[in-house]
This record gives sequence, C-alpha cells and structure tokens, in this order.
Amino acid sequence: MTDPGSVRTRSTTRIRRGRTAGALASVGVLLAVSGCSVAGGDPIGEGPGTLRVVLPEEPPTLEPCDASLTATGRVTRANITEALTERDPSTGRLEQALATKWTRNSPTSWTFTLREGVKFHDDSPFTAEAAAFSIKRATDSDIDCNVDGYIFTDSKVTAKAVDDTTLEVTTAEPDPILPLRLSFVEIVPTTTDPDSRVREPVGTGPYRIDEWSQGRFLRLKRFSGYWGETPDYAAAKYVWRAEGSVRAAMVTNNEADVAIGLAPEDGAGDRAVEFTTNEVSYLRMDATKAPLDDVRIRRAINYAVDREGLVTAVFSGRPSGQLVSKGVTGYNPRVKPWPYDPKRAKRLVAEARADGVPADTTITIIGRTGIYPKAAEAMEVVQDGLLKAGLKVKIKMLDVNAWLEYLLRPFPKGIGPTLLQAQHGNQAGDAAFTMGQIYGSKGAQSSYGTPELDALTKQAQLASGDKRQKAFADAFAHQNDEVVRDAVMANMTGILALSSHVRYRPDSATNDEMRLSDMRRADRGRS
Repeated sequence: MTDPGSVRTRSTTRIRRGRTAGALASVGVLLAVSGCSVAGGDPIGEGPGTLRVVLPEEPPTLEPCDASLTATGRVTRANITEALTERDPSTGRLEQALATKWTRNSPTSWTFTLREGVKFHDDSPFTAEAAAFSIKRATDSDIDCNVDGYIFTDSKVTAKAVDDTTLEVTTAEPDPILPLRLSFVEIVPTTTDPDSRVREPVGTGPYRIDEWSQGRFLRLKRFSGYWGETPDYAAAKYVWRAEGSVRAAMVTNNEADVAIGLAPEDGAGDRAVEFTTNEVSYLRMDATKAPLDDVRIRRAINYAVDREGLVTAVFSGRPSGQLVSKGVTGYNPRVKPWPYDPKRAKRLVAEARADGVPADTTITIIGRTGIYPKAAEAMEVVQDGLLKAGLKVKIKMLDVNAWLEYLLRPFPKGIGPTLLQAQHGNQAGDAAFTMGQIYGSKGAQSSYGTPELDALTKQAQLASGDKRQKAFADAFAHQNDEVVRDAVMANMTGILALSSHVRYRPDSATNDEMRLSDMRRADRGRS
C-alpha cells in the first residue's frame, strides 16, 4: 500500500479513481422501456436522461456519517457527498478528492490543502471550517456514527481551520494512516444538524437529492454547480426489489439499467457482469453467552460449515478464513479456510456437553434478507450443518433496519446466544478498519474481544510499512487460532446486470460505493 504521507498530488482535472471512459465496458444500444413492470409494483418509468438503478433493499439512511454501511454508502458516497481523499481500489493509491495535498508535520499532526471553488448543493462554499465541522460531527458527537466506530474506533481527532483552504488535523496518538481514515468522512456544510442524523444530506457531490419517497423510490438530480466533470446522466432513480430474479428481469425487460446483488441463477443472461469484490461473508458469534462462550463449540461451528458447498451451490465466491481479502494490508496468506469436518464438529460438541457446557441451548441465527444473493438459503445450509453437529439452531431473518439493531452496539438484551449473518468489505485497504471495530473488546460491531487481541491490534495500528503488515497478519492468525470469534465463510464474487445502453466496469468498490459518474451512455461514444 502506498504510504499516505507521500502521496503525489494530481491535476485538478477530475479523474475519478483514475478510471477513464475508455476503460469502461461497452454493451450495445438502448432499447425502449417496457410499460409493464415485472416487479409487481410501480415501474421506474423515467426518460433516457435518467439512469435507472434497482437495489436489493432501500437504504436504511442517507446520513453521511453512516456511509460506511454498504446499503447507505452505495448511494451516498461520491454521489451525494465526498471526502477529502479517496482510495483507488485498483492500485490502493490514495488520491485527491476535496483535498489536493496533505503533509505530515509530526507523528500526530497533518496539514491538508483544500480544493478551491467547490460548492455545496445549497450553494454555500466548501471551506476548511466545513471540513473541520464534518470531522468533529463524525468522530466526536452523540450521533454514534458508524464511521466513528468503524474507522476511528478509540482514536481522538481534532480538526481546525487555519484559513479557508487550509485544515490542520491532530491526533492524540501517532496515526500513520490518518489521510486514509479521512477518506471515510463525508463532508457536509456547517448548517447540518450536529446533534442528530439527517435524512436528506447536503453534499458537494455530482448529484443532489431530488425526491425520496419512503418505501417506493429515491431520485437524484445532477448538480449544476458541481466542481468536477459533468456526469453523463441528468438524474438517477433508485428502486428496490428483494428478489434477485425480479431485479435481473427488470434489466432484461428494459425496466432498469443497473441491478446489483444478483446470483448466477437469477436469469440476467448476457446482461450479467461478474466482478471481484472485497466483501467477506461470515457468522459473528456472541462468545459472551453459553454455549458459544466455550471455544470448542466455536471451533465445532467452523468445522460444521460447508464452505465449498456454499460457494458451489448457494452464492458466488471462494472459501475464506479471514475477514479481509488479498491486497489489504494485514492479509495473512497462512490463514486458510477451516476444513469441512462434520465428524470432528460433532465430537467437539459432545465433548463440551460432557463437561457441562449447555450445548442444548438454542442458538439463533440472526439473518439479513438481501445481504447477498440467496441469503436465507445460505443460513439454511449453515443451520443443517450445525444441527448435524448436535447443536440446536433456529433462524430469524430480518430486513436491514431490524438487523442493524444486532450489528451495532448496544446490542438488544435478553436475546440469548446468537450467530449474526454478516458481511465485511474493507474498502480502505488496511486491517485497522477491520480489527478495531469488529474484533476489539469495545468495537462498534464486536460481540467479544480479548485483551491479547486488543494489544496485538494496538501494536499494529502504530506501525507502518512491513512492520504494519506483519503485525496485523499476526493478529489475524491469533484470532483464527486462539479466539475463534467468527466463522468466516467466503470472499464474495459480485454479479450485476447492465442495460445495453450503459457502459460501466464494476470493481471491488462497487458493492459499497457505486459511483454514478462512472456510468456512461453508450450512445455518446468513448470520449
């Protein structure tokens, strides 16, 4: 990974993530929109200047400081709001966004030079004061922003405007990747409510919110005052359909232009585009409650999960043994997927039961509809394996809003032992954004941690270069060998359906951050 402190600046000409129109995939010409909806609901029904997108679920919020949540970020990030910096998913390089330059003054101090001539959607100017306000709102408020727990964990950050285009950011402890962390802080004007979440944020992005009809659709319109390159589409309209086959049919029947979160059998045909993601599916075990507080039960669950069967018959991907994918700082190639060994799983459960562990206590799988294709079927496969191992397991499938109650602290009380169906995509490319929030004793998404793992994580966070890579790799090995808090299942492969009139090449960031400005009209050529 490129050292963020030595990132070279680029031309002020807007080049989103280094991807030009010439790199995009061309797939034919636009067909007429069908007047009959396969979705059983309102057809999108927009003109050719509108990009029509169908999602698996409605965003739970458009709050910018929750844009690290997949369902929110794929709509908000780089479309409505922008950050100071951005990471190119292909190269790992940190690039300019609202900041054009950053310099490390000392181990705990950085100076950012901000882009001039940028306006928010309300026509107010983007300044260092707005950047400082946004950082404080995201990291030091009572809103409990997801980005705070996910990106900053216990880090203390102070931002101060030196003048309109100069921002000084200091940290309580040395932080060699602070500019990378700030790529997750979406910038909003100082008029944004500092004490509560906002439903319709104001940003600096190429699109602004036009109308959000809760439960029906969300429409964005191109922002005429955008500082960068004008996107091809004048508007974008999002709708959501839970069934993957319905989403695929909306594209093949010309009712939508882009459908995400598909499975191979959803029927997208030659409209299907497969791409590698950084998303890793896993089961988070609540190791504070019996019988999951016994490591033998947690190991048994890992042996009882048929990962090869899941990726062969249920969803697309490859078996994995850790929560980050190759290319992320800290990825440990020595941590392999747990083997499928149902006999060993059954033996471990019997051994724990003989020692008095209440292995007959019902464990609830908290599933999320639409988290990935065939999510419920995947949990049924998992349930079958755990039942055969001698455990009692039931499944509770929830929509994204209800599921979030179980994902983030404070967790619901009185729910008994749970396995949470979850998925993690480390967009930032550094294990700091995984270990702290997901495995830390006080992590925002952590159900269990240990002092030993906390110490390994803290040591890694302060390191840089090769030492950082090794320290995080050691932490992943310790989690896998000693803590066994999760049953990691697979590094997922994404499939989307693309209309014949849209040119777009998805990448590993697409699931979390689907940039409308990267989508081009085929009838406009490649210029």
